[in-house]
Amino acid sequence: MATVLIVDDVPAMAEQYAYDLRRLSGHETMVASNGDAALATLTQEAVDCVILDLEMPGKDGFEVLRLMRERGLQVPVVVYTGTGSYDRCIQAIRLGAYSFIDKADPVERVAREVENAIERRLLLAEVTELRRYAAEDSSLRGGSPAMQKLKEAIARVAPIPSTVLVVGESGSGKELVARDVHRLSGREREPFIAINCAALPESLVESELFGHERGAFTGAHATRKGAFESAGKGTLFLDEIGELPLPAQAKLLRVLEERSVVRLGATRPIPVPARVIAATNRELAQEVAAGRFRQDLLFRLEVHLLRVPPLRDRLSDLPELVDHLLGVTCERFGMRRKSITAGALALLAAYDWKRNNVRELRNVVERMVIAADGGTIDAEQVPADVAENASVPSSGGGAHTFLELKAEAERRIIVEALERNDWHITRTAQALGLADHASLLKIMRRHGVSSR
Repeated sequence: MATVLIVDDVPAMAEQYAYDLRRLSGHETMVASNGDAALATLTQEAVDCVILDLEMPGKDGFEVLRLMRERGLQVPVVVYTGTGSYDRCIQAIRLGAYSFIDKADPVERVAREVENAIERRLLLAEVTELRRYAAEDSSLRGGSPAMQKLKEAIARVAPIPSTVLVVGESGSGKELVARDVHRLSGREREPFIAINCAALPESLVESELFGHERGAFTGAHATRKGAFESAGKGTLFLDEIGELPLPAQAKLLRVLEERSVVRLGATRPIPVPARVIAATNRELAQEVAAGRFRQDLLFRLEVHLLRVPPLRDRLSDLPELVDHLLGVTCERFGMRRKSITAGALALLAAYDWKRNNVRELRNVVERMVIAADGGTIDAEQVPADVAENASVPSSGGGAHTFLELKAEAERRIIVEALERNDWHITRTAQALGLADHASLLKIMRRHGVSSR
């Protein structure tokens, strides 16, 4: 349900449009009788579309369009005129109006133009978001057992509208997991709104999430939709949910239970159908035990749990990740595509990436691209803090080809998984997502790893 503002100096005309739009489309409507009132409403209320009369005394429709552009009020506008002067309508389009209608047009066409204007605004927002997503320096790449297991879990969970909790270390790709859930959910044409709870000042958390009315607090000069409303029927991604203050946790719990929000300073509940995906790099069970996170909220969030493996648990994906990151980094810098030697790749594969996982790898690749004068990145361009902490195996002179590097990474994954599970074969096979213990024994024999 959208909010439409009708601006006309003839009250009867404005009220008729308002009535017809409520009847035909179910939209909320507001009326302004002149340009000044329209601009005031646009700064005070959350408006989704404007129907604007071009012929008004004082500030006419053209002046309203100019001032909207100057003030950055990016609300789609449908203009109309009773003079039949289409040249003036074209002038309005050049000033930023979405389309135009005639006062003599049937109300069904008016409603259709409003719907199209709102849809176009949503599509533009979606295109902007998709372009940003496509330009990300990393994505859910790799065919390692850990990644295959995660992708299968995403595919199972995505069509179900329940809340999802994504857990994983910093930089491991939790937002990318949330975006894939959104993409496969059937809501992919709806908004994906991402909020970093750790980056919100405590005083503004509730306003950002739930919205506020004008005058709700000092500095609230205009009514503002919160993240829940902005997400509409799409997905709201709450990153670093463990950083949310306890008072906001209580209100979030109520929203998840009632599926509605009340803006700060308001009393009327607003339905919010958005699906919620939360993410954290904290162990929320420990946060609950420490009194920093609500047990009932954790229960509400953890309907479905997705664990993102750290990079060190899927090192067989590293060559593919590095190749992808080299491509996007060189393209972003306007450089010819650079290649990487086996020696440099071996150093990267021997590093643990505990500090920031794929995000750290992205930064390292960028540093290597800048450091390499020619078209090839060698071991010399691997940053010292990575090279000095890389535990390259000394036997056999190390790996030299892509297949050897992949085999070495696979061997390390197997050994480290065995060590985490006290060399219990069946438990390790289950942890790695293998079919049975015989599959693990076969891989161990291939890599010369003997059970203890």
